[in-house]
Amino acid sequence: MKPEKHGKTRYRVSTAEAFKLAFRHAKKRILEQIRAIALIIVYMVLFQVLVLNIPLVDSGLITFGFVLVIFGLAFFMEGLLLGLMPLGEVIGIRMPLKASMATILIIGFILGIGATFAEPSIGALRMAGQSIKAWNSPMLFLLLNKFAAYLVYAIGIGVGLAVVFGMLRFLYGFSLKPFIFISVPFLLFISLFAYIKPNLNQLLGLAWDCGAVTTGPVTVPLILALGLGISHVSRRGGKDNGGGFGVVTLASLFPVLMVLLIGFVLSSKVQAPMSEKQFYTMENRESALYLFESEDAMKGYALAYSSRENYLPLFDNDEAKLNEFKDKLISDAAMQGKVFKSQNEFESWLINQDDHQLKLKYFGSEEKLFDAIYKGGGKGADFMEVLKDFRRHSASAAQAIVPLSLFLILVMFFVLRERLPRADEIFLGLFFAFLGMVLFSGGIELGLGKIGDQVGANLPASYTKIERPSEKMVIRDFNPEIVNIAIGDDGKAKPFFYYEHKEKLYKVPFEEKCFNAELGQYEYIPSSGPLFGSGDRTKAGLFVVLLFAFIMGYGATLAEPALNALGMAVEDITVGTFKKSLLIQSVGVGVGAGIAIGLAKIIWDLPLFWMLVIPYMLLMVFTKLSSEEFVNIGWDSAGVTTGPITVPLVLSLGLGIGAQVGAAEGFGILSMASVCPIISVLSVGLIVNRRRKSALKALDADEGKEAKEVAA
Repeated sequence: MKPEKHGKTRYRVSTAEAFKLAFRHAKKRILEQIRAIALIIVYMVLFQVLVLNIPLVDSGLITFGFVLVIFGLAFFMEGLLLGLMPLGEVIGIRMPLKASMATILIIGFILGIGATFAEPSIGALRMAGQSIKAWNSPMLFLLLNKFAAYLVYAIGIGVGLAVVFGMLRFLYGFSLKPFIFISVPFLLFISLFAYIKPNLNQLLGLAWDCGAVTTGPVTVPLILALGLGISHVSRRGGKDNGGGFGVVTLASLFPVLMVLLIGFVLSSKVQAPMSEKQFYTMENRESALYLFESEDAMKGYALAYSSRENYLPLFDNDEAKLNEFKDKLISDAAMQGKVFKSQNEFESWLINQDDHQLKLKYFGSEEKLFDAIYKGGGKGADFMEVLKDFRRHSASAAQAIVPLSLFLILVMFFVLRERLPRADEIFLGLFFAFLGMVLFSGGIELGLGKIGDQVGANLPASYTKIERPSEKMVIRDFNPEIVNIAIGDDGKAKPFFYYEHKEKLYKVPFEEKCFNAELGQYEYIPSSGPLFGSGDRTKAGLFVVLLFAFIMGYGATLAEPALNALGMAVEDITVGTFKKSLLIQSVGVGVGAGIAIGLAKIIWDLPLFWMLVIPYMLLMVFTKLSSEEFVNIGWDSAGVTTGPITVPLVLSLGLGIGAQVGAAEGFGILSMASVCPIISVLSVGLIVNRRRKSALKALDADEGKEAKEVAA
């Protein structure tokens, strides 16, 4: 033990003891993340395997993705606690004492933007763009692909403005209610205009979902740390400013406005939704090309996602030009990179072509071609592909973490004129945050995104018949003589044959269109459903889907660590009248109901605008009737429900089921999962308040009665 300056004591430990302490701490953090995500992941996997009776595809890859998510979140959260959070707390406490009002607001604005860039869930939004069809939702396709950076900037500016108004509210002790009464009706008014315009209508789901994406593990702690610091200082002047609550609410609402505004700005340049055939015609060429980085990228998209007869106008309706383009494509690696996003995407496209000679020219032999087809596409992810993904995730993490960290450090040095407290811990924390984001981004891509896509795509099997293209079988040297005939209940012949694959026997229906006599190959795509009831869109199956969604939302919410922390704060603020367990259950039920309603919106193609108007108008009434403390609690509770696990899972689930049922887009679930818990919490708050007033009234009556008896 060695004494140091300022009365501090430094303890020396051996290397072995230090390793044990670090290992114990790391184990605790990892177990926390496992507890946070295990329930919802196991639930989704078991539902698909046991209830839907559909095997999990790429289970090894998905498991590896989950491991990356666990370690990524553990590193990221530790980095927040060691690096970003201490900086935010110091700046929040010291800035009101050392900086002018203008400086505080500017720093708060920039901090809100920087925190948004560092949100892990922002990456899930970018991944969502891969499933949007350019002709079905041109505006969504543009904002989630070519202009994905503009979308993030719009969200960041929205959060920055929310922080500015939050700081003003803390400094001057404003009530949260006026902000809600002004911003929510205005947002609904703007949404009405978007609802009327065809090319903006489908932007509503994304815009309102962005409000949920922003309130994650980076934004909430940082703006709360800044807000609580300013709230603590301003409270010395006797102002009642909500104890730091309310800024999360503003950070959920303002990004919605900014995303809608950027949609209005771009609407004149973006065409309305149209058919796939119209999209590629010459008269729409200029507007369609605006959605892509280049003409080559547009051709690659057409080859990958459109039919030959639809995209032929891109080659002047000349088959010779199209074939010449394909021949050059398979021999020019540089051109493959310009036309397709990756080597795997190019090979997946090539495998699905009807031109057998073209495939042979690239793969070199029948054996290599069959191996590529049998493995489901291409050569697989080789070392260079993995290295490219790692570099991509590292670059994204650096762009998110480094600018935010530098900004906070510069504020410390040049605005507050102070040294970094525990600089070694802070820099270690910033490194952990960077490493965690790299691992987490990879985990979303390999694990969370894949399981969400699969469950979402297979969920409709509960109530209707669906195909499972991920389990496609390619049978070589097929002999039609082995086909048997069965007689169905309707008296019609049902051709079939038996196929043994991986020591398992399958009964496969035979269809002439699936047999390629020239190659001697039979291709079969299994189908499932409806699992509950008979016919299309069975009531029992739809009930199972909605029940699945409710349980998923409820379970995921209970696992959110931020909700537990909010529950303790609420119980403390309300002096025990609003119990932590009651808040957690209220929020859980609200989120479960919201996700179920959001899935119903996708399945039945319900208009999101009217689904938002009704609950938000109801909330205006509840907000008017509720006390200030419950308004702050209720509206902020929506922000803690959309964590880094829930967001990518719900987004991929919605897009997966949307693609299966033929919906243009699958957004809107998160917006419903945000508004419903506010309703449930404020409803419970009104009941708790009424009971509290009744109890106080009864107590006053008893005291008055006792006083009269004493006087008598």
